Amino acid sequence: MRLQKLRNIGIAAHIDAGKTTVTERILFYTGVNRKVGEVHDGEATMDFMKQEQERGITIASAAISCNWQDSQINIIDTPGHVDFTIEVERSLRVIDGMVALFCAVGGVEPQSETVWNQADNYRVPRIAFINKMDRTGADFNAVVSQMNEYLDANAVPFQLPMGSEEDFVGLIDVIKNKAYVFGEEERKEIEVPEKYREETHKAREVLIEKLADFNDEIMELFLDEKEIPTELLMKAARFATLKLMITPVFTGAAYKNKGVELLLDAVIDLLPSPIDVGAIVAQDLHDSEKTHTRNPSSKEPFSALAFKLINDPYVGQQTFIRIFSGEIKGGTPIMNTTKRKKERIGRIYKIRAKEREEISVAGAGDIVALIGMKVTKTGDTLCDVNDDILLESIRIPPSVIELKISPANKNDRKKLGEALAKLSNEDPSFHAKYNEETEETIISGMGELHLEIIVDRLKDEFKVEVIVGEPSVALRETISMEIEHKYRHSKQSGGKGEFAEAVIRFEPNQGNGYEFVDKIKGGVIPRDLIPAVSKGLEKTMAKGILANFPIVDVKAVLLDGSHHAVDSSDRAFQTCASVLFKQAFAKAKPILLEPVMKIEITTPDDYIGNVVGDLNKRRGKIDVMRRFRKGSQKLNGYVPLMEMFGYATTLRNVTSGRANYSMEFYQYEPLPKLVQEDYMKKLAEKNEK
Repeated sequence: MRLQKLRNIGIAAHIDAGKTTVTERILFYTGVNRKVGEVHDGEATMDFMKQEQERGITIASAAISCNWQDSQINIIDTPGHVDFTIEVERSLRVIDGMVALFCAVGGVEPQSETVWNQADNYRVPRIAFINKMDRTGADFNAVVSQMNEYLDANAVPFQLPMGSEEDFVGLIDVIKNKAYVFGEEERKEIEVPEKYREETHKAREVLIEKLADFNDEIMELFLDEKEIPTELLMKAARFATLKLMITPVFTGAAYKNKGVELLLDAVIDLLPSPIDVGAIVAQDLHDSEKTHTRNPSSKEPFSALAFKLINDPYVGQQTFIRIFSGEIKGGTPIMNTTKRKKERIGRIYKIRAKEREEISVAGAGDIVALIGMKVTKTGDTLCDVNDDILLESIRIPPSVIELKISPANKNDRKKLGEALAKLSNEDPSFHAKYNEETEETIISGMGELHLEIIVDRLKDEFKVEVIVGEPSVALRETISMEIEHKYRHSKQSGGKGEFAEAVIRFEPNQGNGYEFVDKIKGGVIPRDLIPAVSKGLEKTMAKGILANFPIVDVKAVLLDGSHHAVDSSDRAFQTCASVLFKQAFAKAKPILLEPVMKIEITTPDDYIGNVVGDLNKRRGKIDVMRRFRKGSQKLNGYVPLMEMFGYATTLRNVTSGRANYSMEFYQYEPLPKLVQEDYMKKLAEKNEK
């Protein structure tokens, strides 16, 4: 019964659609907060990081528990800015249902599409809430049309607004055929006013027709023109929502406390419990062809996924997990099957944003924070010590932008290293490395704002003042032709020597990363030494050869080789593979790859020529141009990140401040030959200095 009353939901949308405001109202109505925290005052419960409060945006997804209608709701509030898309990705991996928020004025924005597509990938059932109906320019029907046109959402209004902008006074429940008007403190149920009856009747007909497709009983009653019970409509609506066949649409104005309680009712009525989601499928640790299922029950073996790490100044590292089956208690030993190491749980906390409540036991369906984890990172599988399974991990996008930083005070070098290690632990899309030759620390992330926040946190949280260099693009290296190469590594220096020989064919492997294929026959290289060949290649590829950028998209096929009974070892074959790869790479027409971004620009018609002309100069190309609303267009295309520094200022200048844009990583593509030659020339000049 407990699991049927549990909802694990995410609230996700484009930046500034009002996600955090909606969450604050939910916490107020469910009794978690006694007063409402406002984003613009920097007092939102979910935005508890200083950087979130200063900017009025959500950066890190925060988990929180509350109760409504004798059910428990675990909410994960996620960021809307594309630089923090990893937060959305890892949240979607552990939630069961989603509330997709749309601004009644902005409609379907770039990040709305990104989040929607991510939710499609994870098959997450969702309902929609069109917020800010009280704002100038609010248009409920336009947003529903955009959801169907751009997201293929099969959006069905379950509510209609009564009025809009300053005349927005209430909502109509299409299924119940009732209206709600909102006063200062309470809402009042009334009959649907005369002027909205025809519109409500049409909306109800459309809704019933849609639901009749999923329920024969509704179909019969509809064809016989008989009254259809509300309970039957809700049953069919729940079924269709859980199967991702429709997206029920609700509306309101969260800031004015209109519609949030009805949205909570919809979360309970329409979104899935862990029971509805059913069993998860896990891979056997020792046999990748074999799978196991784990049902959402406390009687099954324990299985969970770690999806977030936060360093708390009071309790240390908190590891957020979603439990899929079984239960755990404080002090229990568990197995991290990703790392193949045992962990021991210290304490278990239920989280209320920055506050926490210690609990003695947690079971299937729960989202909790564990204290005391030593090796667990984002995406790791945790399970019973006698249960070797692997859950699907979390996709981590590549970092695309780099920044050189150094401590203002040289004595802070160690402190900086420790702070960066903690930040890397928390955020898998952030990386830091120290170049011993240049004595520079290079940090990399998803965008300029992402790294700006990191630098802020270094100063505020870790008290490390840093000097920041110019941002640069994180390039990659690869080969552009197939090549077969042979190398013999032989070293004698008295005593035991080193011997290894290998023949490897390298092939371009665009978009598929590094791949190693073993075609050794007859034991010319012993089985236990073959992994050393792959390890040697991977180590060399991580450092880069052409311009010190990581090497990607290479398929290595091990064809032949030889060994010595005494002198061959792991180390010898790693060294052999490394030298072999360096020699082959130079002959395989190496090229540089640059990150190309997906860009969406919204601009008034008057400035389209200026915007397209400027984008062409930046080696960008427009893919789709579509009407957004009267007098403005949305342009979708692709542009190299290398050309986009300072773009916000340029766009403001060429459109008199009336256009806006959004970018996200698309893929790595070859740098044009002339651009690469120019880049390598500048690099050589810099190295000479």
